[in-house]
Amino acid sequence: MYTIKPWTPELDLTEFYIEATKRGFTNNSSERMLVSSFANEREKQVWILYYKEIALGSVAAHSFPEMGENAYRIAARTCVFTDLLPGVYGTSLRTISVITKLQNPTAQFLIPACIDWAPKGSELYITSNQSNIGTQRGVHNVFGPAMERKELMKRIKDIEYRGHTQTIWQLYPDRFLEELRKHKKW
Repeated sequence: MYTIKPWTPELDLTEFYIEATKRGFTNNSSERMLVSSFANEREKQVWILYYKEIALGSVAAHSFPEMGENAYRIAARTCVFTDLLPGVYGTSLRTISVITKLQNPTAQFLIPACIDWAPKGSELYITSNQSNIGTQRGVHNVFGPAMERKELMKRIKDIEYRGHTQTIWQLYPDRFLEELRKHKKW
């Protein structure tokens, strides 16, 4: 039922972009915003999450020289139209239980795709900020702190990045995957 596909120009994402625009997910509303915005990165990848062959989520990862030579920013451009998912899986990232038990599409599919893509032994970072765009504020105020309490991530510092003051969170991929194995896999 769920599939995650690396982005290619052949994917027809017209409906996905329309839906992202309706929901105010500006960073996911067009190929220019979702994909081309990473054109200058040394390494990059965007994935599209499908449920029953309908595109309803995205995520990107790229090299992150601001944090070091072997550093990658993951979970960029994350969005999921959770209300289009069935039952409990359509829940939001905003509840602590759904976050800490990794029972959400981001933890189940999007972050693992980023971890698998990055070279083994890389340092992986997630950024957040107080912006109203998309779900950044929820990531900043709820997801990041909850993951830090579980010792799956750690708040490192704030930097000016891509036009915003961004909080840098380091994700510990081995701990994350170990925790994911403890909980129900979709």
